[in-house]
Amino acid sequence: MNLKTYIVFVILPMLMILQSCGSKRAVASKDAIEGLSAKTIIKNHYKNELDFNTLRGRIKIGFENEETSMSNSVSLRMEKDKAIWLSATLGVVKVLITPERVSFYNKLDNTYFDGDFSYLSELLGTTLDYQKVQNMLLGQALFDLKNDKYDATVVQNKYQLKPKQDIALFEKLFLIDPLNFKMAGQRLNQPGQNRVLMITYDKYYQISGKLFPEQIAILATEGSNQTKIDLEYKNIEFNQSVSFPYKIPKGFKQITVK
Repeated sequence: MNLKTYIVFVILPMLMILQSCGSKRAVASKDAIEGLSAKTIIKNHYKNELDFNTLRGRIKIGFENEETSMSNSVSLRMEKDKAIWLSATLGVVKVLITPERVSFYNKLDNTYFDGDFSYLSELLGTTLDYQKVQNMLLGQALFDLKNDKYDATVVQNKYQLKPKQDIALFEKLFLIDPLNFKMAGQRLNQPGQNRVLMITYDKYYQISGKLFPEQIAILATEGSNQTKIDLEYKNIEFNQSVSFPYKIPKGFKQITVK
């Protein structure tokens, strides 16, 4: 076998195999099965819940509302069920979210917030806690799907779960990917307050054998006002040593939620 033939039939196939087995691999598509029960869909959703202790990486954040528009890439660290930490370059902006509090500061305008989840809840138009924020970032249902009974249908090749009985003045809708049973979309609607929160997961990647969302689009609408947040993950690593350095600088002005 000459060198050219060896490269074509041996080296190139090996390179293709190695590339497909890398740390980040796109997940293929799969057709949804008509008639699959809501119970089975929900069971598989939690069966495929991301299992990890810590993660770290970077996240590109795009933010837009009627007053401002900005984009930034920040460092992300997380210890599951305990802390979510974000830091922009040189620590200009830092965020620390724990089950007890939400805190952030901004050196560009010398302001900070340190309190409960009221700020995030006001921003996205729905009551949030630590578990809901963590679930949203990881592609899990914001609410515990095991607590309600759902009707399951197939819509645009996704499993749609709609509660058999919605809570008064609060409507929930979930779209689940048929391949990995992770969230494809979540919609929370409060008609009485003219509020809608839509969360869309564009696609998932296999990273070190774990399913992780690559892009998340969040759209919060209240009346004619809209807040858009786009998230794109980069260089995610699991179960590495992490720390959460955070201290609000002296002299900063506190932001209050009305």
